[in-house]
Amino acid sequence: MQKQRTTSQWRELDAAHHLHPFTDTASLNQAGARVMTRGEGIYLWDSDGNKIIDGMAGLWCVNVGYGRKDFAEVARRQMEELPFYNTFFKTTHPAVVELSSLLAEVTPAGFEHVFYTNSGSESVDTMIRMVRRYWDVQGKPEKKTLIGRWNGYHGSTIGGASLGGMKYMHEQGDLPIPGMAHIEQPWWYKHGKDMTPDEFGVVAARWLDERIQEIGADKVAAFVAEPIQGAGGVIIPPATYWPEIERICRKHDVLIVADEVICGFGRTGEWFGHQHFGFQPDLFTAAKGLSSGYLPIGAVFVGKRVAEGLVAGGDFNHGFTYSGHPVCAAVAHANVVALRDEGIVQRVKDDIGPYMQKRWRETFSQFEHVDDVRGVGLIQAFTLVKNKAKRELFPDFGEVGTLCRDIFFRNNLIMRACGDHIVCSPPLVMTRAEVDEMLGVAARCLAEFEQALKARGLA
Repeated sequence: MQKQRTTSQWRELDAAHHLHPFTDTASLNQAGARVMTRGEGIYLWDSDGNKIIDGMAGLWCVNVGYGRKDFAEVARRQMEELPFYNTFFKTTHPAVVELSSLLAEVTPAGFEHVFYTNSGSESVDTMIRMVRRYWDVQGKPEKKTLIGRWNGYHGSTIGGASLGGMKYMHEQGDLPIPGMAHIEQPWWYKHGKDMTPDEFGVVAARWLDERIQEIGADKVAAFVAEPIQGAGGVIIPPATYWPEIERICRKHDVLIVADEVICGFGRTGEWFGHQHFGFQPDLFTAAKGLSSGYLPIGAVFVGKRVAEGLVAGGDFNHGFTYSGHPVCAAVAHANVVALRDEGIVQRVKDDIGPYMQKRWRETFSQFEHVDDVRGVGLIQAFTLVKNKAKRELFPDFGEVGTLCRDIFFRNNLIMRACGDHIVCSPPLVMTRAEVDEMLGVAARCLAEFEQALKARGLA
């Protein structure tokens, strides 16, 4: 059992020993971390007893909500029976076999094979190796370059951070590594100029065609992108974008990879984001919603074409000690069954998703410095802007976003600032009453934010 300590004691120990991800450690240690101690449904409680609405489902992942005691029981039983064995050396175990079979049922036709990892970042690195190995087996070893998008996010490993388009990440660690290229993101509000969204979608997709021709189609292995950019600010491409991307990739014999780490397992109202947009990837990566964050597990789903190529190629020299870990696999199985049999994914599509999108637009469209109010299913965002009429952004992108996020957090509502985009991705089990509660708090926070802008001379 953990010792019972005061908040100040936990903060002191945290500052002394814990290096946080994506954090200015000195400033965090000075302010002190907020200590989360309990979760139930869409709510968290901190060590001071504050009840907090988790509008981010942890880190885009707690799809079934907090506090599932049945998952804890599944984990306990599996730990007692077989707490660990690897999937190397010609062995398997029932938990990973059953999960693999279940996933073949809920994924679209043609995805009969899955490779397990421990995170979305590991899934992306695995995919990079798979794609390059596939082209080696096809006798085209020169097809190595993967193309991502600026402001896309594909994890924090060396490969994933290189493929992702977060320039502030590239500034550290000599990134990107060779063999990675990028095109501009399909953000109509900033880049669409006088085009309609549908016109812009085609233009943005054709940036990929230009990049492939610049590099040489004989050297390009795959285009990799999130169906909806998550950490990039919930950038939702126009409806014309993905069909044109698919046409371009097929023309040049370039593989399509959907990074489903955020969009997968019900977030858009479909099981996977590429189903919402109506395109067919050759591979897709997943993690987060696979276990709803209850235990670390990720996966790469491999379509028939690539799977047959990999199988024909003999050994695939890649894997992790915990690939298909039995306890993680058992809990992931329980989670996927819950998403399916409790109708959680279908409810996002038919009920709570449409309700959220209606209320989200009603709530935020009224504010002077909020524009591009958008969303699909239970992933949504808006952008903080200096002037709506001119589609003018604030000059120091991210400054006012941080200000807004901190006001939310202080009022016990977690939403995230991605630059000046405020994004929201709550648990899929959220009720209509909880949507109303969350948006009521958010509206009060936005009013406080706009007053703070004026007080600081930023508006």
